[in-house]
Amino acid sequence: MSNAAGNVSVKDLVSEEEWQVRVDLAACYRLIAMFGWDDLVFTHISARIPGPDEHFLINAYGLMFEEMTASSLIKVDLQGKIILDTPYFINPAGFTIHSAVHEARSDVGCVLHTHTKAGIAVSAQSNGLLPLSQTSLFPLASLAYHDYEGVALNADEKPRLVADLGAGTFMILRNHGLLTVGATIADAFLAMYILETACQTQIMAQSAGVELTQINERILAGIAAQQEEVTKGLGGQLIWPGLLRKLDRQNSGYRD
Repeated sequence: MSNAAGNVSVKDLVSEEEWQVRVDLAACYRLIAMFGWDDLVFTHISARIPGPDEHFLINAYGLMFEEMTASSLIKVDLQGKIILDTPYFINPAGFTIHSAVHEARSDVGCVLHTHTKAGIAVSAQSNGLLPLSQTSLFPLASLAYHDYEGVALNADEKPRLVADLGAGTFMILRNHGLLTVGATIADAFLAMYILETACQTQIMAQSAGVELTQINERILAGIAAQQEEVTKGLGGQLIWPGLLRKLDRQNSGYRD
Protein backbone atom coordinates (compact mmCIF):
# COMPACT_ATOMS: atom_id res chain seq x y z
CA MET A 1 0.00 0.00 0.00
CA SER A 2 1.28 3.47 -0.84
CA ASN A 3 1.89 6.12 1.76
CA ALA A 4 -1.46 7.87 1.47
CA ALA A 5 -0.54 10.22 4.31
CA GLY A 6 2.17 11.79 2.17
CA ASN A 7 4.12 12.94 5.20
CA VAL A 8 7.79 13.88 5.24
CA SER A 9 10.00 11.60 7.34
CA VAL A 10 10.89 12.91 10.80
CA LYS A 11 13.43 10.16 11.44
CA ASP A 12 16.37 12.57 11.46
CA LEU A 13 14.57 14.91 13.87
CA VAL A 14 14.02 12.47 16.73
CA SER A 15 16.09 10.10 18.85
CA GLU A 16 16.56 6.46 17.91
CA GLU A 17 14.41 5.48 20.87
CA GLU A 18 11.56 7.72 19.79
CA TRP A 19 11.78 6.50 16.20
CA GLN A 20 11.44 2.89 17.32
CA VAL A 21 8.34 3.77 19.33
CA ARG A 22 6.95 5.57 16.28
CA VAL A 23 7.52 2.54 14.06
CA ASP A 24 5.88 0.15 16.53
CA LEU A 25 2.94 2.48 17.13
CA ALA A 26 2.31 3.01 13.41
CA ALA A 27 2.45 -0.77 13.00
CA CYS A 28 -0.07 -1.16 15.83
CA TYR A 29 -2.50 1.21 14.10
CA ARG A 30 -2.25 -0.77 10.87
CA LEU A 31 -2.68 -4.05 12.74
CA ILE A 32 -5.83 -2.73 14.39
CA ALA A 33 -7.17 -1.95 10.91
CA MET A 34 -6.06 -5.36 9.62
CA PHE A 35 -7.98 -7.13 12.39
CA GLY A 36 -11.06 -4.98 11.73
CA TRP A 37 -11.07 -3.22 15.10
CA ASP A 38 -10.82 0.34 13.77
CA ASP A 39 -13.71 2.81 13.68
CA LEU A 40 -12.84 5.03 10.71
CA VAL A 41 -10.66 7.68 12.43
CA PHE A 42 -12.42 7.77 15.79
CA THR A 43 -10.38 5.72 18.24
CA HIS A 44 -6.82 6.04 19.45
CA ILE A 45 -3.62 4.33 20.44
CA SER A 46 -0.95 6.30 22.26
CA ALA A 47 2.61 5.47 23.28
CA ARG A 48 4.93 7.09 25.78
CA ILE A 49 8.26 8.39 24.45
CA PRO A 50 11.22 7.34 26.63
CA GLY A 51 12.72 10.20 28.61
CA PRO A 52 11.91 12.73 31.32
CA ASP A 53 9.65 15.05 29.27
CA GLU A 54 6.42 13.02 29.62
CA HIS A 55 5.67 13.27 25.91
CA PHE A 56 3.59 10.72 24.09
CA LEU A 57 2.56 9.94 20.52
CA ILE A 58 -1.00 9.78 19.21
CA ASN A 59 -2.62 9.54 15.80
CA ALA A 60 -3.00 12.36 13.33
CA TYR A 61 -6.76 12.97 13.36
CA GLY A 62 -8.25 12.33 9.95
CA LEU A 63 -5.85 9.63 8.78
CA MET A 64 -7.22 6.11 8.48
CA PHE A 65 -5.50 3.58 10.71
CA GLU A 66 -4.32 1.64 7.66
CA GLU A 67 -2.50 4.80 6.47
CA MET A 68 -0.62 5.57 9.68
CA THR A 69 3.14 6.02 9.44
CA ALA A 70 5.91 6.58 11.95
CA SER A 71 6.31 10.18 10.74
CA SER A 72 2.62 11.10 10.76
CA LEU A 73 2.19 10.38 14.48
CA ILE A 74 1.87 13.51 16.60
CA LYS A 75 4.03 14.18 19.66
CA VAL A 76 2.23 15.98 22.49
CA ASP A 77 2.82 16.79 26.13
CA LEU A 78 0.40 16.10 28.96
CA GLN A 79 -1.30 19.46 28.42
CA GLY A 80 -2.00 18.72 24.75
CA LYS A 81 0.67 20.99 23.30
CA ILE A 82 2.03 19.67 20.00
CA ILE A 83 5.81 19.38 20.32
CA LEU A 84 7.00 18.71 16.77
CA ASP A 85 5.70 20.68 13.78
CA THR A 86 3.04 18.77 11.87
CA PRO A 87 0.33 19.56 9.31
CA TYR A 88 -2.09 17.42 11.33
CA PHE A 89 -4.04 17.90 14.56
CA ILE A 90 -5.34 15.65 17.33
CA ASN A 91 -8.78 14.57 18.52
CA PRO A 92 -9.45 16.29 21.88
CA ALA A 93 -11.54 13.37 23.15
CA GLY A 94 -8.71 10.97 22.45
CA PHE A 95 -6.26 13.26 24.20
CA THR A 96 -8.42 13.42 27.34
CA ILE A 97 -8.51 9.65 27.84
CA HIS A 98 -4.92 8.93 26.92
CA SER A 99 -3.28 11.84 28.73
CA ALA A 100 -5.13 10.87 31.90
CA VAL A 101 -3.67 7.37 31.88
CA HIS A 102 -0.15 8.41 30.85
CA GLU A 103 -0.02 11.06 33.58
CA ALA A 104 -1.21 8.70 36.30
CA ARG A 105 0.53 5.46 35.32
CA SER A 106 4.28 5.72 34.80
CA ASP A 107 4.34 1.95 34.23
CA VAL A 108 2.18 2.29 31.10
CA GLY A 109 3.97 2.66 27.81
CA CYS A 110 0.91 2.26 25.59
CA VAL A 111 -2.84 2.93 25.87
CA LEU A 112 -5.12 1.27 23.31
CA HIS A 113 -8.81 2.16 22.91
CA THR A 114 -11.35 0.62 20.52
CA HIS A 115 -15.02 0.92 19.54
CA THR A 116 -15.60 -2.58 18.17
CA LYS A 117 -19.16 -3.87 17.82
CA ALA A 118 -18.52 -6.79 20.17
CA GLY A 119 -16.76 -4.58 22.70
CA ILE A 120 -19.55 -2.02 22.73
CA ALA A 121 -22.17 -4.77 22.95
CA VAL A 122 -20.56 -6.26 26.04
CA SER A 123 -20.00 -2.80 27.51
CA ALA A 124 -23.77 -2.23 27.33
CA GLN A 125 -24.56 -5.38 29.32
CA SER A 126 -25.16 -4.78 33.02
CA ASN A 127 -23.09 -7.84 34.00
CA GLY A 128 -20.24 -6.90 31.67
CA LEU A 129 -17.75 -9.58 30.68
CA LEU A 130 -18.73 -13.06 31.83
CA PRO A 131 -16.47 -16.08 32.51
CA LEU A 132 -17.76 -18.01 29.51
CA SER A 133 -14.46 -18.94 27.87
CA GLN A 134 -10.86 -19.62 28.74
CA THR A 135 -9.98 -16.37 26.96
CA SER A 136 -12.28 -14.36 29.20
CA LEU A 137 -10.38 -15.41 32.32
CA PHE A 138 -7.28 -13.36 31.47
CA PRO A 139 -9.04 -9.98 31.40
CA LEU A 140 -11.31 -10.96 34.29
CA ALA A 141 -8.20 -11.29 36.45
CA SER A 142 -7.45 -7.57 35.92
CA LEU A 143 -10.65 -5.95 34.66
CA ALA A 144 -12.00 -2.51 35.52
CA TYR A 145 -15.15 -0.64 34.47
CA HIS A 146 -15.77 3.06 33.90
CA ASP A 147 -19.30 4.48 33.59
CA TYR A 148 -20.20 6.51 30.52
CA GLU A 149 -20.04 10.30 31.01
CA GLY A 150 -20.58 11.43 27.42
CA VAL A 151 -17.96 12.15 24.77
CA ALA A 152 -14.64 12.41 26.63
CA LEU A 153 -14.08 16.15 26.31
CA ASN A 154 -14.31 17.07 29.99
CA ALA A 155 -10.99 17.12 31.85
CA ASP A 156 -12.94 16.63 35.08
CA GLU A 157 -13.54 13.02 34.02
CA LYS A 158 -9.82 12.21 34.13
CA PRO A 159 -9.47 11.45 37.87
CA ARG A 160 -12.55 9.21 37.82
CA LEU A 161 -11.28 7.25 34.82
CA VAL A 162 -7.86 6.85 36.42
CA ALA A 163 -9.36 5.79 39.75
CA ASP A 164 -11.53 3.19 38.03
CA LEU A 165 -8.59 1.79 36.05
CA GLY A 166 -6.38 1.62 39.12
CA ALA A 167 -3.44 -0.70 38.50
CA GLY A 168 -5.40 -2.79 36.01
CA THR A 169 -4.59 -3.78 32.43
CA PHE A 170 -8.08 -4.15 30.97
CA MET A 171 -11.00 -1.72 31.13
CA ILE A 172 -14.52 -1.76 29.75
CA LEU A 173 -15.84 1.74 29.15
CA ARG A 174 -19.55 1.21 29.66
CA ASN A 175 -21.72 1.94 26.60
CA HIS A 176 -18.55 3.02 24.81
CA GLY A 177 -15.86 0.42 24.13
CA LEU A 178 -12.68 -1.22 25.36
CA LEU A 179 -9.35 -0.01 26.69
CA THR A 180 -6.12 -1.85 27.44
CA VAL A 181 -2.73 -0.71 28.68
CA GLY A 182 0.72 -2.26 28.64
CA ALA A 183 4.33 -1.56 29.44
CA THR A 184 4.95 -1.86 25.70
CA ILE A 185 2.91 -1.47 22.53
CA ALA A 186 3.11 -5.22 22.01
CA ASP A 187 1.72 -5.86 25.51
CA ALA A 188 -1.22 -3.49 25.00
CA PHE A 189 -2.00 -5.08 21.63
CA LEU A 190 -1.97 -8.60 23.04
CA ALA A 191 -4.21 -7.48 25.91
CA MET A 192 -6.68 -5.99 23.42
CA TYR A 193 -6.61 -9.14 21.29
CA ILE A 194 -7.55 -11.17 24.35
CA LEU A 195 -10.26 -8.77 25.53
CA GLU A 196 -11.77 -8.36 22.07
CA THR A 197 -11.78 -12.13 21.52
CA ALA A 198 -13.49 -12.66 24.86
CA CYS A 199 -16.17 -10.11 23.93
CA GLN A 200 -16.74 -11.62 20.50
CA THR A 201 -17.03 -15.08 22.03
CA GLN A 202 -19.54 -13.87 24.61
CA ILE A 203 -21.80 -12.26 22.02
CA MET A 204 -21.64 -15.39 19.82
CA ALA A 205 -22.45 -17.68 22.77
CA GLN A 206 -25.36 -15.50 23.88
CA SER A 207 -26.76 -15.39 20.35
CA ALA A 208 -27.34 -19.16 20.43
CA GLY A 209 -30.25 -18.63 22.81
CA VAL A 210 -29.37 -21.54 25.10
CA GLU A 211 -28.33 -21.78 28.73
CA LEU A 212 -24.63 -21.00 29.13
CA THR A 213 -22.07 -22.58 31.46
CA GLN A 214 -19.87 -20.14 33.36
CA ILE A 215 -16.37 -21.04 34.57
CA ASN A 216 -15.94 -21.47 38.32
CA GLU A 217 -14.49 -18.35 39.94
CA ARG A 218 -11.86 -20.32 41.90
CA ILE A 219 -10.00 -20.92 38.63
CA LEU A 220 -9.43 -17.17 38.31
CA ALA A 221 -7.02 -17.19 41.25
CA GLY A 222 -4.20 -18.82 39.31
CA ILE A 223 -4.83 -17.35 35.88
CA ALA A 224 -2.19 -14.60 36.05
CA ALA A 225 0.60 -17.11 36.70
CA GLN A 226 -0.73 -19.32 33.92
CA GLN A 227 -0.69 -16.40 31.48
CA GLU A 228 2.95 -15.74 32.32
CA GLU A 229 3.76 -19.36 31.61
CA VAL A 230 1.83 -19.40 28.32
CA THR A 231 3.78 -16.43 26.95
CA LYS A 232 7.10 -17.79 28.27
CA GLY A 233 7.48 -14.59 30.31
CA LEU A 234 7.72 -12.51 27.13
CA GLY A 235 4.22 -11.05 27.17
CA GLY A 236 3.34 -9.31 23.92
CA GLN A 237 6.88 -9.62 22.63
CA LEU A 238 6.21 -13.31 21.99
CA ILE A 239 3.78 -12.45 19.19
CA TRP A 240 5.00 -9.00 18.06
CA PRO A 241 7.74 -10.06 15.58
CA GLY A 242 5.31 -12.42 13.85
CA LEU A 243 2.67 -9.70 13.66
CA LEU A 244 5.17 -7.34 12.02
CA ARG A 245 6.05 -10.01 9.46
CA LYS A 246 2.36 -10.44 8.71
CA LEU A 247 1.96 -6.68 8.37
CA ASP A 248 4.96 -6.43 6.06
CA ARG A 249 3.31 -8.97 3.77
CA GLN A 250 -0.07 -7.22 3.72
CA ASN A 251 0.38 -3.52 4.44
CA SER A 252 3.97 -2.32 4.66
CA GLY A 253 4.91 1.36 4.73
CA TYR A 254 4.35 2.03 8.41
CA ARG A 255 8.10 2.67 8.83
CA ASP A 256 7.95 5.80 6.61
